[in-house]
Amino acid sequence: MKKLLTVLILVSFVVSFTGCAAIFKGSNSKLNLSSDPSGAKVYVNGNYYGKTPIRILLKSNQTYTIEFRKEGYKTVTQNITNHVGAGWIVLDVIAGLVPVIIDAATGSWYELDQKNVNALLEKQQP
Repeated sequence: MKKLLTVLILVSFVVSFTGCAAIFKGSNSKLNLSSDPSGAKVYVNGNYYGKTPIRILLKSNQTYTIEFRKEGYKTVTQNITNHVGAGWIVLDVIAGLVPVIIDAATGSWYELDQKNVNALLEKQQP
């Protein structure tokens, strides 16, 4: 019983001085990218990341333009936006002012609107 009480006190102390989203989620999100046909080059905000299928880690508090390029096919562009997770705000407000400030400053309470993107590539006309 004494160990449980110690753990609960420690957890409440950590949460009071760190944002809930920063602890449980972090400031990054995983994004799974695929294409049909596979093997398309993936560019995020103009930077090459690899070929599909690929899983990448992106900052949750930013928006992105994803391009899928493959020779002989039209380029497909997908915009990835984000939103503030309402649950994180509620937990931060309950925990106190410091967690609100930390999660807002780190962008941890943001989430990407999509976790998976599949691009259907169309053949270019000769």
